[in-house]
Amino acid sequence: MNYLDEILKKDESQINMMSPLTWAYVGDSVYELYVRVYLASTTNLNPHKMHVESIKYVKAGAQAKAVKELIDNNFLSDEEKDIVRRGRNTQNHHLPKNASLEDYSYSTGFEALIGYLFLNKKEERVKEIIENIIK
Repeated sequence: MNYLDEILKKDESQINMMSPLTWAYVGDSVYELYVRVYLASTTNLNPHKMHVESIKYVKAGAQAKAVKELIDNNFLSDEEKDIVRRGRNTQNHHLPKNASLEDYSYSTGFEALIGYLFLNKKEERVKEIIENIIK
């Protein structure tokens, strides 16, 4: 049995009813975990330097650029593009400190996509998307 089946008891229809900001909340941590594990397994940097390097991937501007490239290169399905759009258009009431409003919106859309896929136990697709960005 997959550990996610035990931890995540919601089905797809229940996940679809969640706020895109909830998806983004989960997606933010999932993406950061993937980046941290990638850096830990491919570099010999100390933790501080890995943190500095990880910021290059997880900051809003980098996520916005990555999701725009995924869209432009037709890497995402229509359903995935819709999830990004829903995340991007959700009213957040949080003003970004170090990013433009557009980049912040796109990064929220990206995180929503990662969270949505993760919550729906589509780990392989999450991995494909993140590996495409990191390469």
